[in-house]
Amino acid sequence: MKKVLILPLLKIPTGHHHVAGSLKAQIAGKVPGGVEVVDILSESYGFLERLISLLYLFSIKKFPNLYSRLYHVFAVKEGKAKKAYLLYDWLFLRKMEMLLKTRDPDLVICTHAFPSYLIGRLKRKNRWNGRVINVYTDFFINRLWSVAEIDYHFAPSRPLKEELEARGADSGRIFVTGVPVHPVFAGGEKIRKKKVNYTVLVSGGNMGVGAIETFLGRLRPSGAVRYKVLCGKNERLRSFIEQMDQKYFEAIPYISNKDEMNRLYEEADGIITKPGGVTVTECLWKRLPIIVLDPLPGQEERNLQFLKRQGIIVHLEDWRSDGDLEKRIVSVLETVPPPVERSLGIDRPDAGDLVLRVLSQVPSDERNRLGEHPPLERPVREKDAPLNFREAD
Repeated sequence: MKKVLILPLLKIPTGHHHVAGSLKAQIAGKVPGGVEVVDILSESYGFLERLISLLYLFSIKKFPNLYSRLYHVFAVKEGKAKKAYLLYDWLFLRKMEMLLKTRDPDLVICTHAFPSYLIGRLKRKNRWNGRVINVYTDFFINRLWSVAEIDYHFAPSRPLKEELEARGADSGRIFVTGVPVHPVFAGGEKIRKKKVNYTVLVSGGNMGVGAIETFLGRLRPSGAVRYKVLCGKNERLRSFIEQMDQKYFEAIPYISNKDEMNRLYEEADGIITKPGGVTVTECLWKRLPIIVLDPLPGQEERNLQFLKRQGIIVHLEDWRSDGDLEKRIVSVLETVPPPVERSLGIDRPDAGDLVLRVLSQVPSDERNRLGEHPPLERPVREKDAPLNFREAD
């Protein structure tokens, strides 16, 4: 009975948790032994997970510049965080080893760099050698991810595939899937045309953080745009919007239902959001123009740089001083072409199918688990065939 273990980090609803949930939704009914999602922090030190979650949210809200600098030191600069990594080993390496022995998965999927790092360390020490997939949930790969020790890589873009190759990954084991999102968001391409009234989603992520209050306060809505604000779990933001008593603003609470979120995408003409990997990918699928105000410090700052270079998003850098924000928003909706997945070089979006193919190659004989893990055979694609989200690799 083969089974799969998916490892995100923390319990707050960040992108790597959404990707973990999406992959589970795609494969759960097809894995005889089941699919389990586990957070190593909660599993090892329950109190520590809660403390780190609160500290993270507090830092990005109150000290974004400091958090950005720390992220650069610990996750971007090479050779600057060795002591911290030794602390990770001391606190978590044995915990991860015990988790793997207790759950005994046939396949592990890492949607966050931290569990990937720990498993890479175990592999280097020859203390565990099962099959592992890294699923990258942003458009920047930080230094914490294990690369050479990992069997397969689901890359978000062609440039990231090249970076993985430069860091020691076998090209035949890297698949450019894009960031895996829930299959409910596939399809539904819009026919764009000029309108008298537009609908725009405003999103600060599921935690409802960001400068949304300031942005809404600067808007002078004329009726040309109706703004549906995704407040996530931020009750203060929701209350702020309701107290504004502005008929063109609608506060929407946290949405856990994927079909409901898909309906909002279908009704929208564009989105104002953070440059998170999951949200950007969902909007690629829905062909929605993407407007970015400010990224969260850390990973999203690197996402923003990449997405601007690829021409996927419109960054309103001077939105705090712009005299007519709504006019600029309408201009984007009317003139900027919708983003497409070809901008990222995506050639195999069906991550769930790939996971099942990897799992099918795991020997039934448990004693063979320490053997060499072969690359997947790639189906042949005609050179001139178009790239799309339904096409096989």
